[in-house]
Amino acid sequence: MNKIKNVFNLQKQYFNTHETLSYSFRMDALNKLRISIIKHADNLLEALDKDLGKHQHEAYMTEIGIVLKEISYMEKHLKKLMKRKRVKSPLTDFPSISFIMPHPYGTVLIISPWNYPVNLSLAPLVGAIAAGNTAIIKPSEFSVNTSKAIEELIKDAYEDKYVCVIQGDKEVTQELLENKFNYIFFTGSTNVGKIIMEKASKFLTPVSLELGGKSPVIVDKTANIEVSAKRIAFGKFLNSGQTCIAPDYLLVHEDIKDRLVNGLKKSIEEFYGDKPIDSEHYSTIINEKHFNRLSAYLKNGEIIYGGDISVTKRKIGPTLITPIDNNLPIMTEEIFGPLLPIVTFNDMKEVVDFINNRPNPLALYLFTEDKKIESKVLTECQFGGGCINDTVVHIASDYLPFGGVGESGMGHYHGQSSFKTFTHYKSILKKATWFDLKIRYAPFTKTKSNIIKKFLK
Repeated sequence: MNKIKNVFNLQKQYFNTHETLSYSFRMDALNKLRISIIKHADNLLEALDKDLGKHQHEAYMTEIGIVLKEISYMEKHLKKLMKRKRVKSPLTDFPSISFIMPHPYGTVLIISPWNYPVNLSLAPLVGAIAAGNTAIIKPSEFSVNTSKAIEELIKDAYEDKYVCVIQGDKEVTQELLENKFNYIFFTGSTNVGKIIMEKASKFLTPVSLELGGKSPVIVDKTANIEVSAKRIAFGKFLNSGQTCIAPDYLLVHEDIKDRLVNGLKKSIEEFYGDKPIDSEHYSTIINEKHFNRLSAYLKNGEIIYGGDISVTKRKIGPTLITPIDNNLPIMTEEIFGPLLPIVTFNDMKEVVDFINNRPNPLALYLFTEDKKIESKVLTECQFGGGCINDTVVHIASDYLPFGGVGESGMGHYHGQSSFKTFTHYKSILKKATWFDLKIRYAPFTKTKSNIIKKFLK
């Protein structure tokens, strides 16, 4: 616990030297992160395999590559992002100029989860560094091997006074939250997010909460069944469904259900073979607790396909299931695993009502070729972000802010939004002294009041 207080104080002191503010310092820091990631890439890939059974291709694509891409974006755009922005001044403030000036918050805390431990630790860090902050990273204690690899990577790149990794369980997180950080960035469950926000409120610390929820997939009659099935299977069973934006349940028009189910089966077998739990391309469940939780969900419905489990490998095969009751846990709790409940519909109004009567999802996916249906869903449903005719890939765009709404989170990041998240924008009005308008000063006369009324309409 002494280390936490010492590192926190070191970072506060270092930030107050103003060394992290310059463009050259930030660019150098970003470059150091890139070099260290590349140097430690093999260690990261090995750790991800040990923790989650991730194939190297998937791990690079969804973890390391995403972070390197984020660094490249920042390096390309940082100078522009750091510039003051001139804005108009009102006539009432003549003579003056006005501008908005970006400035870092200070010392920030990044708390990351176990499901994408590299991506969700280092992608926010890119934004924190680019914005000029110092940072403490608290990775998950569940992805123990990857957390250790991240710590080694960061130690190789930075001194503790600038960026530091602090490991430990929830008690360590609670101890960290007793310090007055200038910003907290949390990725994880909604329940823990509520605790983070409550703790942050003690110091009025601003927060970003990247949470989760039950992200629906809607497939209407006009959808391209073959492509839809492949893209849904990709998004759902990536990392064995342990993805915050994974399709959580499927709403399909009853006229095409059988065709879509057959397409999903075909895609699963193309990706992972006849027995996915034996495939090296198919990830493991993070730990026994989550394995048991997911296994219990299998009793919440009728299994259409899959349902295979391996206790020794800690794997559950891709599973398509018809829920017995929409009030059972499989339809009320975020699944965060390779089980896909399938519900049919006849009318798009039912779909909109079904989604809107539940907590706001982090993502929504719609497969359709009908522009009216597209417009209806996008306009009438509340959700964080998503895709039309695809799943999960919106998270990889540097040009799309990523974040939730309501129960699925608050705040955005990626690309420009990452810089903005870790930046406070100072609004400045600079007034000239060669002229001083007297009408604002007492004593207030009727003439002054009439002039003010004309200006302030």
